[in-house]
Amino acid sequence: MKFGIIKERKNPPDRRVVFSPDELVQFKNQFPQADITVESSDIRIFSDERYQEKGFEIAQDLSGCDVLLGVKEVPIVNLIPNKSYFFFSHTIKKQPYNRKLLQAVLDKNITLYDHETIVDEKNARLIGFGRYAGIVGAYNGIRTFGIKFELFNLPKAETLPDQNALIQRLRKYPLPYIKIVLTGSGKVAHGAKEMLDAMKIKQVSVENYLTKKYTEPVYTMIDVLDYNKRKDGQKLDKYDFYTNPKEYESDFEKFAEVSDLFLAGHFHGNNAPVILSKEMLQSPKCSIKVVADISCDIDGPVACTLRPSTIADPVYGYLPKEHKEVSLTHPAAIWVMAVDNLPCELPKDASEGFGEMFLKYVIPAFYNNDANGVLARAKVTENGKLTPRFAYLQDFVDDKE
Repeated sequence: MKFGIIKERKNPPDRRVVFSPDELVQFKNQFPQADITVESSDIRIFSDERYQEKGFEIAQDLSGCDVLLGVKEVPIVNLIPNKSYFFFSHTIKKQPYNRKLLQAVLDKNITLYDHETIVDEKNARLIGFGRYAGIVGAYNGIRTFGIKFELFNLPKAETLPDQNALIQRLRKYPLPYIKIVLTGSGKVAHGAKEMLDAMKIKQVSVENYLTKKYTEPVYTMIDVLDYNKRKDGQKLDKYDFYTNPKEYESDFEKFAEVSDLFLAGHFHGNNAPVILSKEMLQSPKCSIKVVADISCDIDGPVACTLRPSTIADPVYGYLPKEHKEVSLTHPAAIWVMAVDNLPCELPKDASEGFGEMFLKYVIPAFYNNDANGVLARAKVTENGKLTPRFAYLQDFVDDKE
């Protein structure tokens, strides 16, 4: 089996990679029969020389490889026919902007494995960059708060080498006595929690957060039943929420009325209620000053997330009264940080963490006859057709618009 580490070509440039040089060595040690080639790249966080020093071949052409490993979407013009590819295709939710990409994958007889579809028997994601989105998102949220209130001006995360450097910067500047609400219970939210804990910000219970005043900054971490309630008043478990989301409505307003900073690290499922509505934001009781929407669902559960922002220009102003974007200098503006590619700001750590998971969960499947079904579940296309698991995309690819 010949594996190729491809150059990232999507714009804006992404410096991440599936395997760092050190993890590629672990890959080779674990599976010495693997043949691995690295495509030359001038943007990757790890230089060509770092891979060469570890004994890996650097090449301009990967057409001799069987399996090609990348991070972001591969431009159609660069897709090599009749190969197997791993990358985030952003097609499995019928994203219209990538329809032509999926059509090209089928036309070129490519076997596509989407990183997002690499799941266990219970459909739980096995790999991803969620933790690093949470780490950078929390940093950016606190950085935004500091700039808004002229407390401190932290450097951008992308200018610092790793998570430890982010933490060291955050620790230099004590926060005022603010309340921070963090939504979510997955990898994204726990990545954000790592940063709050590293700053030694006190975590408090939901009840105390809502009712008590503190002489130090505090945060609370809330899950779906903390910020949603059944319309009929019943109190059931969260599996009822997942099964019957339309029977619920947001109960987030009580948090909006006491929070200064909202870190949105939740996963928002189909048909789940809006979390922070326009009406909540327009209420005179709303005390939120900054929203760091790490999940970044546009026109989704957080009403002030009007659009994604960029690493270059990460924050915009939101005017609740008129539900529109305004200048950051507007006196009534809530500041919104909604960068949708946060892990790109921490490419070294993110790449190392991703490679560790990929080597643990995916690579063995190529050598144990896919004993756990990981590859079978992840395979979106094969032999020029959608696999049965992803047949629901047929109408999407048939649409020629």
